This record gives sequence, C-alpha cells and structure tokens, in this order.
Amino acid sequence: MADYPIEHLQGKTPLMVAKTPNMDWMACRGLLGLVKTVPHGFSPGSEIANLSIFGYDPHQYYKGRGPLEAASLGIKLGKDDLAFRCNLVTLSTEDTNVLMEDFAAGHISDEEAKEIIEDLDRAMERDGVRFYPGVSYRHLMVMKEGSLAYPDLETLELVPPHDIIGQEISPSLPEKRGAGKRILELMGKAQHLLEKHRVNLIRKRKGLRPANAIWLWGQGKSPQMVTLKERFGIDGYVVSAVHLIKGIGLLAGLEVLPVPGITGYLDTNYKGKAEYALKALESKDFVYIHVEAPDEASHMGDLRLKIEAIEAFDEKVVGTLLKGLNSLKDLKIMVLPDHPTPLSLRTHTADPVPFVIYSTQIHQNKHGERSFDEISASQSGVFFEKGYELIEHFLSLP
Repeated sequence: MADYPIEHLQGKTPLMVAKTPNMDWMACRGLLGLVKTVPHGFSPGSEIANLSIFGYDPHQYYKGRGPLEAASLGIKLGKDDLAFRCNLVTLSTEDTNVLMEDFAAGHISDEEAKEIIEDLDRAMERDGVRFYPGVSYRHLMVMKEGSLAYPDLETLELVPPHDIIGQEISPSLPEKRGAGKRILELMGKAQHLLEKHRVNLIRKRKGLRPANAIWLWGQGKSPQMVTLKERFGIDGYVVSAVHLIKGIGLLAGLEVLPVPGITGYLDTNYKGKAEYALKALESKDFVYIHVEAPDEASHMGDLRLKIEAIEAFDEKVVGTLLKGLNSLKDLKIMVLPDHPTPLSLRTHTADPVPFVIYSTQIHQNKHGERSFDEISASQSGVFFEKGYELIEHFLSLP
C-alpha cells in the first residue's frame, strides 16, 4: 500500500489520493507514526516484514521463506530438509535474451496450477525433490536432506522473480557450480516438462500466458518460534489467502480462520475478512488480517488498480471493523502496510511504512484533521526503528 510520491499525482502517493475516510478517521484519533519493518541488511520481502509485524526479530527467526509456507501447507520438514518457494512464471525470448515476462504466469488459476505442480512432482520425485501445490502461482518445493547434499545451498542467494519483472534473467541466475548448478538443473528440467504441458497448450490457445517455467527462491530450514500465547498470553487467528502469512501465523501459535472467497488477489472477499474477524473476536483475543491486493496492483504497475485496492481495503475491511465496534468492548486496531511496493519500481523496498493504532479506550480527536499516509506519518514524530517492537507497544496500550 505504501509508495513514493508520483509526479502526475502532483507529488502525492496513491495512499494520499485514494479515498480512505476510515483510516483517516483513525489517524485523527489514534497513534500515527512510521515503523521500519525490514531491518538493515535484509532483502525487503513480505516474509521479513511480516515476521517483524508479528513481533519476531528477523535476525533471530528468519530461516527462509520456503519453510514459513511449508508450515501453512502442513508439511513437516526433516531437520536437514530445505523448503523453497516455487513460482510458476512466464519466460519470454527477445532476440537472444530470456526475460521474466510475468512472475505470476498470468495469475494462473488454482486448478490449472495444481495439475502442473502434481505432474512436476510425479516427474521429478526421483531427483530427490517434492512439489506441493499452493494458490495460483505460489507453490512449494522441498529438497530432502538438501542441506547435507549441498552445504552451501542454504546460504545461496536466489533472487525473487518479482524483483526482475521485464528484465533479462541471466544476471539473476545462480552460478553453474555446486548448489547453483543443482538449482539450474531442476529449473531446466521443469522448463522442458512445462513447454508442452496440456495446461499451457490450452492457455496459449486462449491467448493466456503459459506457466512455462518454475522459479526457485526463499529456501531454508524450519524455524523454531516462541508463540504469541507464550509471549503475550493471547490466542487468536490469522486471516489470509497467502500461504506465507498463514505459515507465520501458525508458527506463532495462531489458528487459520477460513473465509470464503479470499484469493490473495484483487477480487478477494475484503468484507468477509472483517466480518469473520469480528465474529472471531467474540471468543478470541487477536486477529491478524492480511490483504494482498495493493501489492499485486503495485507489481503490475497499475495505478488505477492500486487506488481501487486501497479504497476497497479502507471501506470493506477497516470500515467494517470500525462499524463493528459497538458489539465489542476494549477493542484496538492497528493498520499498516508490511512494506512499500512503489509503482515506479514494481517491487518491494525497505523504506519505513506508516502505521496507525486506534483504541476504544483512548479515542479522542486531539490531533485535528490529518490523514493516514506516508507524509503525515513522517511528520508525527513517532518512529519505531525496530519493527518487531511495535506489536508489544500495540498490545500494551489500554
């Protein structure tokens, strides 16, 4: 949701021009500030940022994105197994260059993707790897005892595909030796299998982008995490269509709250997330609601869709929660992006993001008129350098 000022928006950000009356209402009555969710030295991925927001120092708890998603899928990793995020992507050729045309393979459907991933699993099981279907383009590959067979694989730097949209892929591929060679072999074999896959032939006939390659990244072993119950004495739920977020929530000791119609895309059931959360708060302490839509619009470089996603989030998620205040007492709400995804870059950055906290116990219009956006937050004078400390502050407020 967070972004940079855009020239043809008269130097404003999408968050500043979007109609967000509910988040602005919170900004006038609550605590507004900035928080750095991505510590120095880390790549600005959703896994790092969301670990911080959940209250976990990435320096201590981050072992790779793959194992966080494995937790969501219920996959038990052996102590030497390595889990990889596996994107279905669309590669294209321009002259002699191979480009990352689409990191999401045209937002392939769950059913199409499941068929492809299951076929890859059957075809490549003898290679010592297993593939597990997730949602749309987001899947998982597990290399059995991978850290024993390739000791340098755990620390091998593999570039996320959304960081190289429209770019030539060769500078982002690992070197053809050791662990890097093994990754290239697996991706090459998968590409050969996918070239004439039934699903891709049908998609091409329909004028859709084929899932003609896999892209492996975010590898790691399973982390050991202290639960939120053990730390703060709270029980609750996580609401998301994204396996990464559900995985972090499960490792944090939360339950996944199933909500019909949530997709991790622009057509998600925004209002359902808030309505189910309000119902859950009648019996539990805490709900973590994640919405992917503004990030997806940013990766697409689509300003109109990003503004629409922000406005839908404000109206259908934040607005629904605020309207439900009458049925709940002692409610606190915190709203923030996990990281910026500037439209000009179409990928994540590590800049601080705005946050706002509203409590039914301390509400008052003491700040006058101000809005929830990057500039207003930077002018508030409130800044959390260590993002993982923000949740403790949030929970300690009356």
